[in-house]
Amino acid sequence: AELPYDIDGVVYKVDRLDWQERLGFVSRSPRWAIAHKFAAEKATTVVKDIDIQVGRTGKLTPVAKLEPVTVGGVVVQNATLHNEDEIERLGVRIGDTVTIQRAGDVIPQVLNGVMEKRPRSAKPYKFPEVCPVCGSHAVREEGEVDRRCTGGLVCAAQAVQTLIHFVSRNAFDIDGLGEKQIEFFFEKGWVQEPADIFTLDRRNGKLRLEKEEGFGATSVRNLFNSIEARRKIALNRVLFALGIRHIGETNATRLARHYGTMEALREAAVAAGKGDAEAFAEMNNVNGIGKIVAEAVVEFFKEKKNIKALDALLAEIEIEPMEAVAKDSPVSGKTVVFTGSLEQMTRDEAKAMAERLGAKVAGSVSKKTDYVVAGPGAGSKLKEAQKHGVRILSEDDWFKLVGKK
Repeated sequence: AELPYDIDGVVYKVDRLDWQERLGFVSRSPRWAIAHKFAAEKATTVVKDIDIQVGRTGKLTPVAKLEPVTVGGVVVQNATLHNEDEIERLGVRIGDTVTIQRAGDVIPQVLNGVMEKRPRSAKPYKFPEVCPVCGSHAVREEGEVDRRCTGGLVCAAQAVQTLIHFVSRNAFDIDGLGEKQIEFFFEKGWVQEPADIFTLDRRNGKLRLEKEEGFGATSVRNLFNSIEARRKIALNRVLFALGIRHIGETNATRLARHYGTMEALREAAVAAGKGDAEAFAEMNNVNGIGKIVAEAVVEFFKEKKNIKALDALLAEIEIEPMEAVAKDSPVSGKTVVFTGSLEQMTRDEAKAMAERLGAKVAGSVSKKTDYVVAGPGAGSKLKEAQKHGVRILSEDDWFKLVGKK
């Protein structure tokens, strides 16, 4: 404390270089030095209120609003309470006196309540069941400690990340519309939800995008052409693009293949949300889906604001139904790994073809792998295939096997 600057600990070292060399290292740690971290400085203050912050993934985080107090040379007014279980564990109420510290001398955290100083007016905190930003319902999944907003398509706290995900490579994959452009359009108020992307061209007479810095007539026309090219798109890509929790590429494809159309999936999800046990059981029993994923889909379609945003999007695009999975193809039920630089198709096209033919596409080779399709430059996966005696195919061999060439 007497130093003219702050420190958070001391490192002790053997003060002879020849002894340091002789003592050497254990892994990455020297035997000739040891760190001594000081205990974090603590202070007491009063919880004036508890606010909720909504993160970019929809997570609701409670934050204690504190009477300002100096801790470790910094004035602290806010401290995270992490989640509703932590509030209950600490027993913290609004009006309580609490002990706080700066974890790692950086992040303010509440350690405990000082019960003997609790005023009669202290109020227990009821965790909200709706998002404070957009009003959508907030749900807590079984086995999870966090509560999350379900209004992914309409929640301002999640909007930018939702839109960036929407245009990403494995979703709508709109060329020329990346993170930078999405952030710019959102700040301008031009794109607030997915459907707005497809109305940009119609609104451009008023927006005059080509007049903005970084845009010119050619780049604007190329962008509008890229957007136009994505008005017709596969169902699995749309499902993935919506950003429903737990719905990645694989689960999006599973649901798309099972239900075939967006209308059928929506009808099933809405029915399940209204208590139709048979509709929920069907979704739950889709191969690879299960209860947690099914509940996430049901919650998404239960939120009216999501439905409104989805309807606006569907008015602008045409969804291609998924092709049925072949059950009698030569590779149906087989496990396939693609490696190397494929020359006649992209990796995504190869994966989609194999899945349409009923094959399972894996990312690594094992004894259970049936085929490895190897292009030029194949490396470790090819060696693994040779090691396990897995049948190795060229691209031409693959096309002959599946009867495509």
